[in-house]
Amino acid sequence: MAVKRVTLADVARRAGLSATAASMILNGRPDTRLSQDAHDRVIRAAAELGYRPNIAARGLRTDSTATIGFISDVVATTRFASGLIKGALDAAHAAQHVLLVLETAGDPRREAQAIEAVLDRQVDGIILATMRARELYVPPIPESTRVVLLNATNESYPSWILPDERDGGRTAVESLVQAGIREGIVLLGHAEAVEKDLFRSMTVSRRFEGIYGAMRDHGLTFLDEESVWLWEPDNGYTGMQRLLQREPGLRAVLALNDRLAFGAYQALAEAGRRIPEDVAIVSFDNDELASYLRPGLTTIALPHEHMGRHAVEAVLADSPVGEVLVPMPLVERSSIRR
Repeated sequence: MAVKRVTLADVARRAGLSATAASMILNGRPDTRLSQDAHDRVIRAAAELGYRPNIAARGLRTDSTATIGFISDVVATTRFASGLIKGALDAAHAAQHVLLVLETAGDPRREAQAIEAVLDRQVDGIILATMRARELYVPPIPESTRVVLLNATNESYPSWILPDERDGGRTAVESLVQAGIREGIVLLGHAEAVEKDLFRSMTVSRRFEGIYGAMRDHGLTFLDEESVWLWEPDNGYTGMQRLLQREPGLRAVLALNDRLAFGAYQALAEAGRRIPEDVAIVSFDNDELASYLRPGLTTIALPHEHMGRHAVEAVLADSPVGEVLVPMPLVERSSIRR
């Protein structure tokens, strides 16, 4: 049997005051003109009865429920992008808001249901997040509700929080140049000639722009490029084998994510090539496995926690924030010899 919720009227009755007087005291009104004894009685009655404010009712009065909806595809149930939620939780806590997290597995029907669920709860705003950056279809949402896309884009909702992939691509090339490596560099995961008419995502396209732009600025060209559509360890392994067969004198590998680099490590070890003495490697994402590899993998980190914090700040901002690009830091380990 459900326990009856303690109401404001119950607190007022226990304290011997009107509901209006009890409400002013519990809401911290500084101009109640009520005695200290009245304040003490109301606070004591609320504690004795276990009173909890009705957030929904308060939201109707204040036009704020101090709640943010966080809807994602698989961010909550996969290890890789969980930093997006952690950062959002930290920022929401700092702003004295609750984060209501819902997962949809990328199913459009479940996304629509999740949006309806958070709208029914009168959230102050909605964050729509994706594990891998992509353009996201968004069902219609009332204009009065602030919508922020986290690691995703949609032209109808132009408040986006994204990693600065273009600058990250440049940083990867710079890490090799600063180590004195200007020749024998291969690209693992993409080949411009093979994929010129294919589209991965806007953010990945920016990563390519940063990489090729930095190479041109330094007067460099890749010794070879290996197209890999799915950036997974097995494909990194076979892709690296093909590169070694074609270019046995390669000196450095720029892998487009850490999972490809993991496969490349295995192929290089089998070929008797030492990292970093014979071959340097730099990659992207700062996946957890990057720190476990030996030698540790130098990588350009996806700043997921910072992105999550920015998303909450954008939801609570007074006006739309537009596109926010969060810097991707270089995490230096031992796969590049200095």
